[in-house]
This record gives sequence, C-alpha cells and structure tokens, in this order.
Amino acid sequence: MAIPRDFINELVARTDIVELVNRKVPLKKAGKNYSACCPFHSEKSPSFTVSHDKQFYHCFGCGVHGNAIDFVMEYDRLEFVDAIEELASLIGLDVPREEYRGPKKDQNLSRDLYQLMDEANRFYQTQLRQHPEKEKVLKYLEHRDLSADVISSFGIGFAPDGWDNLLGRYRGQQDSQDKLLTAGMLIEKDNGRRYDRFRDRLMFPINDRRGRVIGFGGRVLGEGTPKYLNSPETPIFHKGNELYGLYELKQKHRNPKQILIVEGYMDVVALAQFGVDYAVASLGTSTTAEQFQLLLRNAEEVICCYDGDRAGREAAWRALETALPLLKPGDQVKFMFVDDGDDPDSMIRRIGQVAFEQLIAQSQSLKSFMFQSLTAESGGDKSKLAKQAMNLIEKIQDQILQNLLLDNLAHKLGMNSSEELKKKFGFKINSNSNPMGSKALKGRGTPLRLAIALLVQNPKIGINLPPQPALSYLSLPGLDLLNQLLDLTRTRQLSSAQLIEEYRQLPQLNTLKKLAQWEHQVKEENHQSEFKKALVWLNNQYLEQRYQELSLKQNHTKEERVQLQKLISIIQGQS
Repeated sequence: MAIPRDFINELVARTDIVELVNRKVPLKKAGKNYSACCPFHSEKSPSFTVSHDKQFYHCFGCGVHGNAIDFVMEYDRLEFVDAIEELASLIGLDVPREEYRGPKKDQNLSRDLYQLMDEANRFYQTQLRQHPEKEKVLKYLEHRDLSADVISSFGIGFAPDGWDNLLGRYRGQQDSQDKLLTAGMLIEKDNGRRYDRFRDRLMFPINDRRGRVIGFGGRVLGEGTPKYLNSPETPIFHKGNELYGLYELKQKHRNPKQILIVEGYMDVVALAQFGVDYAVASLGTSTTAEQFQLLLRNAEEVICCYDGDRAGREAAWRALETALPLLKPGDQVKFMFVDDGDDPDSMIRRIGQVAFEQLIAQSQSLKSFMFQSLTAESGGDKSKLAKQAMNLIEKIQDQILQNLLLDNLAHKLGMNSSEELKKKFGFKINSNSNPMGSKALKGRGTPLRLAIALLVQNPKIGINLPPQPALSYLSLPGLDLLNQLLDLTRTRQLSSAQLIEEYRQLPQLNTLKKLAQWEHQVKEENHQSEFKKALVWLNNQYLEQRYQELSLKQNHTKEERVQLQKLISIIQGQS
C-alpha cells in the first residue's frame, strides 16, 4: 500500500510550516522569515530560519533543511509514512492508500493484523495475572529482580503451556485464525492442523515506532530450547527494520544523547530495571543498515555492546562494517565489551548501574576498535594493514571522519602524511554524485545552476512557460533535472516545499534542498528576468553545439544544409 502523490502534495500545501514549527520551537519574526535557536543542535544565537514563502526551514549552523514532512521526521523521530499520518491528523485528514496489487479485501489486512496482535498481547498479559500457573512465572520474574513497573512498561506477559490457548479464543472464526497464521502467532502442519507458536514462555511484545505490537519474543522459563523464539517475518514485522525497546526508550527520552544496542530482550529489560533505560536490542540478528540508520536518527552516539568472546568481537566487527558507510558528520559509534562469561543482564546485576555506566563512558571509539582489530588481523604486516584499512575507509561518506582515519593510518604506517598514503595506494575519495558538479555553491554559479535554483526557490516563474525543445538535445550535466522541473511547474501551482517533495525518493533530493537555500544574490523581483536570461544562454549553447555537429559533418542532407545556414545567420547576428 502506498500514499497517493496528490495527497502528499495537498498535505504539504495545507500545512503552514511556520505554525507547525512554532508549536514546538517558538519563532520570532526576522524580516521576511522567522528565526529561532536550532532544535537539532546546541547554539546560543539563532541560526535556524523558517520561510513562509518557500514553506521551508534551514539551519545555517548544522545544515539541516527541509519541508514540513522533513521537520516532523527529524523533530519527532518518525519514518516518512508515520510523519504523513501525524501531519494529516493535525489538520483532520484521513490518509488514503493506493493498492499496488491483490484483491480489494487485502486493503485492510495490516489493520486487522495490528488489532489481532494487540488482542494477543492483552491475552498474554492477562495470563500473567490470572493463569493457574502464574506463580511459577512470577517467581521467575522475582528471581530476575524485575519490578512491577518494568514488567508493565515493557508489557511482559505469559504464554501458557498447551497447543491452543490463543487459538482457542478464535474457535469458529476462520478469518481471524487465517490472519493469526499470517501474523506468525499460529503454525500450520502439513495435515492442516494449527497450533499456538508460543507455549510456556515469557512473552516480550515488540512495538513499532508508533507503539503498535508487530511481533513477539518468547523466552523459556527453564532450560528448554530454543532459549528464545521470535515471531517470523510477516506483512507488519520485518526484523531488520525494527529494534526491540526503541518505543519504550522514546517514551522516557524524546532526544536521547546515547543509545546502547545489545543482543537480547532480557538485556534491555534488565538494564532498564537497574536504571540504564536507553538500551535496545537488534532482535537476534546482526545489526542491519536499516537499524543503524534508525539508531543514528534518534541519537548522535550509539554504543554497540557485545560479549567479550570471539563471537562477540566478530559481531562487533560486522556492525562496524555496516555502520561506516552510513555515518554523517557528528555521528558517533562506539564499542563496549562485557566480561567473558557475562552478558549485559548478568553484568549489571553483578556490578550495578554506576560501575556499568562507567564502562559505557570508557567505550572504545570506532577508530580505536577498527585499528586495534586490523592490527591484530594483519599480524604486523603493514602492507596488509594498509590495504584492509583503505578498503574500509573508502566506503565512508563523512569526509571529516575519512580524513581522520587516513591520518591515523598514515601515522601507524610511519608515513609523513595522509596525502603520501593516498598516492601510494591510489585512494579513491567516495563522494556523493552531484549532477550540478562538486564546486561549492558560490556567487551565481553557472547559468544552468542558477536556472534550477531560481525555479526551485520560486516555482511560479515556470508557470505557462513555453516548451524548450532545444534543451532536450543539449549535453550538459544537470540539464535533465531542469527539464523535469520545467515540466512539473509549467501547469501546476507549487510551492518550493511541494516541488522538492516530488523528489523525496530520488537521488536529486539533496541537490534541490541545497539549491532551495542557496544565496545566489538575485533579488526576488529579478527572479523571472534572470531565469529567462539563463534559458536564453542554454538555448544558445544548443545552437553552438548543433553548429559544431553540422560543421564537422562531411555530407549534409538538404534539411541539414538549410539548418546550417540558419545557424550561421543566427550566430553571426549575435556576434
């Protein structure tokens, strides 16, 4: 299911970004715009501006910028769809969905699954309080030192022993049973017999970022196997995209300074019991890129906490390889290892909160862990160390971190500088592709860059503009983007925010966001005239390009001879 593009455009049009931001960050009028201290980084003097005309915000301090949807995503730490639903609720709109495929009856499947998962969660919590065998479960929880508050805040429940405790609640309800099977709560054998997936287990509900139950983790109460049993992948639960405990963490800390990522449900719960209530778990998988992006959107510092044995260090190394390409300026990833034979659950019980948090504060930096591991792996072979390190460093997008690691590597190899290192090993700088070129946006830039910037900042100058067929044949990087923008603005009244929203899932998004706040030194009353001058320049570039093509050709058709004569006349008339 997808949200229709027309609805997103309407939502952006009907949301006043000044009112939206002002609800959360008090704004003051500053000329045409509004200003405040940036909510996304610490500062004493305001560098955060909101434009009513463009329906856009920008911080000159940390560089964040975007429209109303971006602001809700950043400020409230929501995913795109959740941000759309949040904005829609603020102005009283229902979010429609487009169906990609499948019969109409499937449109409400996800909603039904959420409802059934909520019912299952309430059933397990009731069993913890009322089942005849509740005493053994409560004794187990008491043995683990879990308080009633922690049990309640994490929604911990109990799945009784037996094949049909949950199934039995839906006798005669074939549709609900089918959906429970889809949700992973039931298992079906080859003969068609169905039974409860979770039996005689402590139940940990897994919530999405909106607090909806999407899956469960079940832990045995004794020594049985498997120790943990997790929900399978379902239409509403994708392990690699979720983190256990993140919803609960955000209820306590809207903007956590740091997040500790551990491996098990009980680790998260036990840490919270002892005051370390900023931990999440990766649901029994290696930490994925999606999970790291989620972590880094919610906190600037992420501490990966693993067992100190070989398996734990291998898991930490996989996490480092996953995180490196995702890091942005300001992001911090550190590594912490608990003692051999311990896990975070047992260790915090043994040493207490204060000592445990001292260990967190002493976590290894990414740089330290990376070079320590590579040095051990290379066995003193400097050439091997260099090649392995360079392969990792080349993947980093953050050039500040990239240069820092290169300087460290050069020092370890006994070289004079990172430049010497780059030349010796042919280092490739990993930069994001930019159709407008890599130069900084200074002055007016090229006519093409100026044309795109003017159109993004003031889309109304494109309304009713005649087609520019010549621009389809001109070979210039970034011209395809201008042609797309011309098509979008020719017949539609769009704000800057709406125009940029059209590119949310496309690689040109960052370029357009930068151009939306580029100071090009053109006064607003001159936008249209300067834009037309840029178009004239581009059309002239095409004429010169076509003239060169025809001039170099040996045998011309009759049409080409006529065209060449016209081009000669035009060019002579311009000179």
